[in-house]
Amino acid sequence: MTNKLVIVESPAKARTIGKFLGRGYKVEASNGHVRDLPKSQMGVDVDNNFEPRYITIRGRGEILDRIRKDARTASKIYLATDPDREGEAISWHLAYVLGIKEDEACRVEFHEITSKAVKAAMKVARPINMNLVNAQQARRVLDRLVGYKISPLLWQKVKKGLSAGRVQSVATRMICDREREIDEFVPEEYWVLTGRFSCAGVELGARLVTLGGEQEHITSREQAESALELIRAQSYTVSAVRKGEKRKNPAAPFTTSNMQQEASRKLGFTTQKTMQIAQQLYEGVDLEGEGTQGLISYIRTDSTRVSDEAIAAVRGLIGERYGAEYLPETPNVYRSRKTAQDAHEAIRPTDMTRTPDSIKESLTRDQFKLYKLIYSRFVSSQMTPAVYDTLSVDLSGGPVVMRFTGTRKKFAGFTVVYEESLDDEVEEKDTRLPDITEGMALELKDAAADQRFTQPPPRYTEASLVRELEEKGIGRPSTYAPTITTIIARGYISRENKRLVPTELGLIVTDLMKQYFSNIVDLTFTANMEEELDEVEEGELDWHKVISDFYGPFEKTLENAEKSMEKVQIVDQVSDVVCDKCGALMVYKMGRYGKFLACPNFPECRNTKALLKEIDAPCPKCGGKLLERMSHKGRKFYGCEHYPECDFVSWDMPVREKCPVCGSMMVLKRGRKGAMAHVCTNETCRHRVELTPQEGDED
Repeated sequence: MTNKLVIVESPAKARTIGKFLGRGYKVEASNGHVRDLPKSQMGVDVDNNFEPRYITIRGRGEILDRIRKDARTASKIYLATDPDREGEAISWHLAYVLGIKEDEACRVEFHEITSKAVKAAMKVARPINMNLVNAQQARRVLDRLVGYKISPLLWQKVKKGLSAGRVQSVATRMICDREREIDEFVPEEYWVLTGRFSCAGVELGARLVTLGGEQEHITSREQAESALELIRAQSYTVSAVRKGEKRKNPAAPFTTSNMQQEASRKLGFTTQKTMQIAQQLYEGVDLEGEGTQGLISYIRTDSTRVSDEAIAAVRGLIGERYGAEYLPETPNVYRSRKTAQDAHEAIRPTDMTRTPDSIKESLTRDQFKLYKLIYSRFVSSQMTPAVYDTLSVDLSGGPVVMRFTGTRKKFAGFTVVYEESLDDEVEEKDTRLPDITEGMALELKDAAADQRFTQPPPRYTEASLVRELEEKGIGRPSTYAPTITTIIARGYISRENKRLVPTELGLIVTDLMKQYFSNIVDLTFTANMEEELDEVEEGELDWHKVISDFYGPFEKTLENAEKSMEKVQIVDQVSDVVCDKCGALMVYKMGRYGKFLACPNFPECRNTKALLKEIDAPCPKCGGKLLERMSHKGRKFYGCEHYPECDFVSWDMPVREKCPVCGSMMVLKRGRKGAMAHVCTNETCRHRVELTPQEGDED
C-alpha cells in the first residue's frame, strides 16, 4: 500500500487537485452521486420510519469498480467532495460502498481549490457529519414523496409527463400569480406637469409638486390643461434651496443568489449558465505558466462573510491601485441574511493578483465575463462609499410650486470599480447643479403636460424570481438554478424577452395544486420546511420526525385529491399554418425551447415546424426579412428568410436604425450596468446609443 486515495465529484476537480498533491496521491472522480433512490419506484418505506432504499445509479458501476480497486491498495482514503449537504451525502454513500467506518477521519473539505487550501485541508480530516447527510436525506425523501405521489395524479387528470415538486411548484405558482395580477390590473390615468426654467445661463427642469397648497394629483386631460394654463401665467422666484450630501455604500460580495441576479442583469446569463461557468472557475482553469488553478471560492453559499486573509489581500490591492482615499479605515463588514447558513465564505477570487485582464487569454469569453464580475464586485465591496452633492430647489409662483432635484457625483469611491444593477430601475444620472439662492427670479421658458398610466407589476425575470425566492426563504443556494430549469423544461413556464411567462399548462396545474394541495404551494409552509431542514443540519431536529409530521396530513390531502379531482381537457390552440405532409391545420405546442408548431394528427403524422418570429429590420445582405431562430442548443440567433441562398446570421438582434456615424447595421446589446444599447457592427466605428429601460424592454 503506497498511494493515498482522494475521491472528488468531477474529473475537472480531480485533475486540479491531483496536480497540487503530486506523488503519493491518486485522485479519482465519482462523477457526482453514486447511489440514489430508484427511478422506477418510490424507494421510500413509509411503513418503516421512511427509510430510503438506495441503489447504485445506472452507469456508475464501472466507476465504483475502479474506485474499489484503488481503495484496496490505498494506505488512506480521503473523501473530498463539495463542502455542503450534497457533497457530504456523496461522501457518505462512497464511505458505505468502500466500507469506511462512521468514526473514521476520512472527510476533507476546502472552500477554494488552491494548492494551499487543499494541502491544509488534508491535514485536518474529520469523520462524516451525519447531520449534514440527514438534512440532505430529508430533502431527498420529501421531494420523492411529493413527486411520486402527486405526479401520477397529474398524468391521469391533466397530461402525461407532468411533475410536481415542493420548490418547483411554489416557483411556478409565484409566476402564475404575478401573471394574474397583471391581467387583473386596471391602469389609472395620471399626468406629470413639468416646466423648463432659465437660471444664470443654465436651463433646469422642474416638476409640479403643489397647486393651491395641495399635493399635485392630476388625473384627467381637463385638469392638466387647466393646471398648465395656471403654470404659464405665473412669475417665479426661488422660495427654498436645500443642499445636501448623500453617500452610497458598496454592495456586499456575492452570494449564490445575487451572483445569479447580477449575471442575469449585466451579462444576460440564465441562472443555469451562470452556475455552469462558475463551477468551471471554481474547479480549475488551465492558466498559462501556472497550470490548473481554482479561480474563485465555493459557489453555493448564502453568506457574505470573508476570511481575514482575503480581506487583507484586497485592501492591499485597493491601497496600491486606487490610493488611500478609496480604502476605508477599517474593513467593511456585511450582514448575512437571517436564514443564511453561513457555512461558507462569500464568492470571491482566490488570488487578488490574478486580475481579469492578466488571465484573459486563458479564459473563454463567458468565463472572463463572469470572473470579471466576481472580481470587481469583491474589490468594490471593500472600498469607500461614493459621495454625491444633492440639490432641491422650490420655484414658487402664485398658487404653483415647482421643484427641481438633482445630484452630482463628488467622489466616485467604489463606483470606479463596480455598481450594482437593480431590476426595472431607472438609472440616476449626474446633473449639473446650478449656483442658486433664495429670492432669485427665474424665467419660465416652457411648460408641458405628460399623460401617463400606472403600470402593473412586471413579470419576473430569472434575476427577480431568484431574489423573491431568497427573500421568502424558499429553496437554498443550490436549488435556484435547477428549479428554474425544471419548470421551463416541464413546459409550465416559457421565456419571452427574458421574462418568465406561464403557459396554459402552468396555469392549469397551478390552479389544481392550489385547490387540492394548498400546503405544497403555500409560500410560508415551504419556507418553514426549509427552516426545519436547516435545524436537521444543526442537529436540533430528527429528520424522521420532519418527514413524519409532513406525511400524515399530506396522505389525507392526497386521498381527497384522488377522489375529487376531475380530468382537465387541454385544447391545443390552432394556427393558420397547413401541415405540408397531411394537410391539417397545425397546432401550437410548448417545448423545451418555447413554442413550436406540430401536426394534430400525431402519432400518425409527426411533422413539426419551428415557430419563426419576424423582427423589425431588413437583412443587410439581401433586404429580405430577418427571422428569430433557435440553435440546437436552445440559443436564440437571427437569420435571413432566404437561407441558404442568403447566409446572413447574427447572435445579436439587428435593429432597423442604421449607425448615424457610418451607416452600418446596428444590433441590440446589453451594455454597461446591464442597460441595453444599439451598437454599430462596424469594428472600426462601434458607435453606441444607450437606451432607456422602457426602450430596451420594447426591443
